[in-house]
Amino acid sequence: ALAVSLLETRGFTQDDFALSHPGGSLGKRLLLQVADLMHTGAQIPVVTEQAVIIDALLEMTEKKLGMTAVVDESSKLTGIFTDGDLRRTLAKNVDIHHDQIVGVMTRNCTVIKEHILAAEAMRIMEQKKINALLVVNAGQHVVGAINMHDLLRAGLV
Repeated sequence: ALAVSLLETRGFTQDDFALSHPGGSLGKRLLLQVADLMHTGAQIPVVTEQAVIIDALLEMTEKKLGMTAVVDESSKLTGIFTDGDLRRTLAKNVDIHHDQIVGVMTRNCTVIKEHILAAEAMRIMEQKKINALLVVNAGQHVVGAINMHDLLRAGLV
């Protein structure tokens, strides 16, 4: 109790603690950003709106994040195609070898910025009951991707 009172009197904050103990779970929750964990460059699963469903499925399988971003001709994010979307698509009369991804993707998907704390990304995923997020810049271009496994590996739980 004395130690806590002294810390409060001195104005010692959670951020100060995190800087003193960056390897601990509180330190990670307060310091680790999405940018520190996200997949970038060629690791990001991306297809264009013109892609057929099987191409999106192959991209998802290759990149192993359980989803793929769907972008327009200017590389701006227009949607996401997830494992869940795939299951819903297969339940319909859809030809995965000829129908375009734009007809079955999820528009207006939840995204995050790279400077956001990784703990906030986890909170969003838990709240929305999703397993992955696309990371976008101010122009809505995909700059990264992060999934729940990345957050678990980082020790945020």
